[in-house]
Amino acid sequence: MDLTKVLEATVSPDLAELQAAQKYLEEAAQVNLPQFLLVLVNELADGSKSQVARMAAGLQLKNQLTSKDDIVRAQYQQRWLGLDKEVRDHVKKMSLATLGNETARPAIAPQCIAAIACAEIPTTQDLEIIDKLVANEDTGSPELLREQTLEAIGYICQDIEPEHLVSHANKILTVIIQGMRKEEPSNHIRLAATTALLNSLEFTKQNFEKAAERDFIMQVVCESTQSSQTTIKVAALQCLVKIMSLYYQHMEEYMRLALFGITVEAIKSDTDEVALQGIEFWSTVCDEEMDLAIEMAEAQEAGRPPENTSRFYAKGALAFLIPPITNCLINQEEYDDEDDWNPCKAAGVCLMLLAQCCEDAIVQPVLEFVNVNFASPSWKNKDAAIMAFGAILEGPDPKTLQPFVENALPVIAQQMKDESVVVRDSAAWVLGRVCEIMPHIAINEKYLVLVVTTLLESLIAEPRVASNVCWAFSSLSEAAYEAATDQNSEEEPQTYCLSQFFNTIIEKLLEVTVRPDAGQCNLRSAAYEAVMEMIKNSPKDCYGVVQKTTLDVMQRLQHVLQLERQVPSNERAQYNDLQSLLCATLQSVLRKINPPDAVQIAESVMTALLQMFGASAQGGTSGVQEDALMAVGTLVEVIGINFMQYMESFMPFLEVGLKNKSEYQVCTAAVGLVGDIARGLGVSITQYSDRIMQILMENCHDETVHRSVKPHILSVFGDIALATGPHFKKYLDVVIATLTQATQVQVVKTDYDMIDYLNELRESCLEAYTGIIQGLKGDAEKPNPAEVEVIKPHIQHIIGFLELIAEDQDHSEGNVTCASGLIGDICEAFGTEVHPMLDKPSIQDLLQEGRRSKNHKTKQVANWASRKLRTLKQL
Repeated sequence: MDLTKVLEATVSPDLAELQAAQKYLEEAAQVNLPQFLLVLVNELADGSKSQVARMAAGLQLKNQLTSKDDIVRAQYQQRWLGLDKEVRDHVKKMSLATLGNETARPAIAPQCIAAIACAEIPTTQDLEIIDKLVANEDTGSPELLREQTLEAIGYICQDIEPEHLVSHANKILTVIIQGMRKEEPSNHIRLAATTALLNSLEFTKQNFEKAAERDFIMQVVCESTQSSQTTIKVAALQCLVKIMSLYYQHMEEYMRLALFGITVEAIKSDTDEVALQGIEFWSTVCDEEMDLAIEMAEAQEAGRPPENTSRFYAKGALAFLIPPITNCLINQEEYDDEDDWNPCKAAGVCLMLLAQCCEDAIVQPVLEFVNVNFASPSWKNKDAAIMAFGAILEGPDPKTLQPFVENALPVIAQQMKDESVVVRDSAAWVLGRVCEIMPHIAINEKYLVLVVTTLLESLIAEPRVASNVCWAFSSLSEAAYEAATDQNSEEEPQTYCLSQFFNTIIEKLLEVTVRPDAGQCNLRSAAYEAVMEMIKNSPKDCYGVVQKTTLDVMQRLQHVLQLERQVPSNERAQYNDLQSLLCATLQSVLRKINPPDAVQIAESVMTALLQMFGASAQGGTSGVQEDALMAVGTLVEVIGINFMQYMESFMPFLEVGLKNKSEYQVCTAAVGLVGDIARGLGVSITQYSDRIMQILMENCHDETVHRSVKPHILSVFGDIALATGPHFKKYLDVVIATLTQATQVQVVKTDYDMIDYLNELRESCLEAYTGIIQGLKGDAEKPNPAEVEVIKPHIQHIIGFLELIAEDQDHSEGNVTCASGLIGDICEAFGTEVHPMLDKPSIQDLLQEGRRSKNHKTKQVANWASRKLRTLKQL
């Protein structure tokens, strides 16, 4: 086939022609990838071909080199590096030669070059591509060549880990700044350069540390914010936002001379994109200064000076920021798209951040705005006043705000009847904020009837309003329950202030879930979530309503399941969401049902859930399977050993969940359920543990299983060991080998996600070791001192693992808690013979960290382990 025609057909309006072209190209890549890449890059570089064919060739080339999926991208990069050098050199050479020869904007060759660079530079440290790109940026080069070269540099900076470009930061920065200068005649070059700077800021730290270089960079960026071209102005403002985030400590002089004025003027701009960046700048300032406040508090507590200090820019600028930001709140349209991010929404978020950052200082200037606009006949002004009032509820001292909130509450409630839906929506949001942030006012007997009555009446309002009302009920129920628990030390209070309204609220919320418009504005989900919160936070005198709600949910679930085969395909997603919501609500009510009552309804619950498993397995609806598995887990928690009668019929579905490698959330839920079953059934799980352990071990060693599942599996080994006791010995060798391998995993410390994953993995290993030792040792009623001896050969490695965690500065609070518990268990199981191994400075430091923790559980466990260790020393 003629490749040019095939490539042009990839944008054909004829579906059959389009699919045939895509199929041909996929097969070509599979049959001979090197040859496919060569013909694609030749097509891309051939100026005589149509722009459509060249663009399609470049897209095909790029898609064979990189992917948005991290795992696939890594695979493609390795595949590229494994190709013959001649092939790679030709593709690189022709891609670079294409720069400046494409007329389309944006060009595709820069993306291909970036994909190659991101594959090669981290592995080979060969920066030849960077050198060639930098050489193109001679001021005498053609405009298109310079523009597309800067685009390529920008894409590389965006996609590669910053540390790989540090050594070339100077030369990259030089060509970028050169392209950004106001003297540059081409706006296309200025935009490409400004975008490239935005992507390169993370590896230019050394340049920002030097005053002269920093001054020059800041001058060029600030000048770019004054461009008459909106795209350049916005890109330059984006640079300022990122610079403030990365280099806050160096910004004092620039803030005084330029940044304050530039960004405040940007907020006032009639161009939304410009105003958004001005607002984002000050939101970033707030984020930085709140982090610095936390750092200051931690430093004071530790008795040392903080590494960095706040310059209090937000507080200093407050009087100048409030007018333009509140003005953005006024400038809105009645039918703004919910999903559109506009200056009005951004200003609301910025105001909330300013309130958290500046605390009491914000109250007076915002209340002045509220007082002026609240009585306005314009719905825009009135809504802006309500929004501004709600935005400052979190941050200032509640005692400062209390008199204002008490005065405003009846007025806000009255606004729930305003003729403008926007005003009613904002009033509902503010009521919800009061219930969440200052609940002591909402549940005060002086206001409670007003609040509850207003919310109940508003449940029939438009979906956007009713959805906020549901959220308010969630917060109100939690506040009422906590207040009742504080007064009464019982785990579950006898009554609370919402008891008299409880039945009515639940009934009205359940009515909302079947409204014809409940699919809009997330209303159905919000109503069910409110029901769940109400049930979760219910006192003893509301138990009858909980029972009634349980039966109602069961009837709804059974009704929905009867409709399974009648649901048209275009309504399938909504139907599945409803099943998931009902499963989640079922979990909530089951947790509140007394075990004897739960046993009574367990048969019908399991029948419904098994039917769901059967249907969802055929339809492949992973969300439903996940929620159904979690509902089973709750049932097991409540009825315990009584679940044994359902194991035989449920086991095939559990196995399907555990083997579901393609949908890791389902697999994770199934693994978690194994833990619930182990705790619920105890030693009785041994009838099924062989089958379960086999699948779990297969998953552990299967590289196609998502990495996030594996920590859960390791943790569940501990649950099974604890349940089965001495019976676990037959799995011990293979489990210990797996744990040993997991304890040796290392990650790149520059990747915070990987540090979190490592800590999660280690915590799971600690939990597994704890479960194994406790399970083999037995308890006070059934001690097995001889059985635990089988773990003794591995104690040296386990203690070495504890030392590794103790010495890792990035260990987590969870690591400290679990490690302390394991230390205590080792002391109990093996006595004085392990004391010399545990009596190490790093172990002592870890326990001391635990004893000083603010987390009650960590502190408790570390104190217990320390006592156990001291006791051994005295023996």
